[in-house]
Parts: sequence; C-alpha cells; structure tokens
Amino acid sequence: MKTILNIIWLLLSGLWLFLSYLLAGVLLCITVIGIPFGIAAFRIGRFALWPFGYTTVERRDAGAPSCIGNVLWLVLAGWWLALGHIVTGVMLCLTVIGIPFGIANFKLIPVSLFPLGREIVPTDQPFATR
Repeated sequence: MKTILNIIWLLLSGLWLFLSYLLAGVLLCITVIGIPFGIAAFRIGRFALWPFGYTTVERRDAGAPSCIGNVLWLVLAGWWLALGHIVTGVMLCLTVIGIPFGIANFKLIPVSLFPLGREIVPTDQPFATR
C-alpha cells in the first residue's frame, strides 16, 4: 500500500517538491557555509519525493548549533519551501482523492521549516539512531 501511495504522491506533488528542494540545496551549496544547509535540503527532498513509510524524529544529540542553524534555515530557504507545501496541500485538498495527499503536505511543513536536529527513519523504526 505504501508503494501505491508513494507513486500517486510522486505524480501529484512529490516530483515538484523534490525539484524545489533540489534547487534550494544547489543554491545553498554555492558557499562553504551553506553546505550543511544544502545537505539538509537534499535529505528532506528525498523524503518529500517518497514520504510514505518514513517519518521524522528529533535527534537526541542535537543542541544549540541545530537551533541556530534552524533560524538561519528559516530565513534562507525554509519559509519558501513551507509555502510550497501550503500551496500544494491546499490545491490537493480541492479534490476528494487529493485530501490525504494534501494532509501529507501539511505534515511536511514543520520539517521544511526546521529540518536540523531531525532524522528521517522508517515508520517501523520510529526512534533516532543516535
């Protein structure tokens, strides 16, 4: 069932969201300081491409640097990506078939706003590995 949901997701919004994260990651990797943010964008982009069967959990070892990084991320790319999730989620919720996928988009908003200090894990293993 997860595979079917992921394929429908990919066709309806996953590919476009992935491309937006890919663009954000490439732009952030232009400078040396932005490379960690670019890597975070690539990681979340992969999650946005194929989200069903995965979840995010807080990392226990994330501290003040991830908090500061999240503030920078929010200013540099987070609010643009969250806006993409909001628009896509609203558009998907206009149809009955798209409502579950719209809700999935809304669930991705917190991760798109504050990705540092979070880890993407399979749903059958919902605990951070570190």
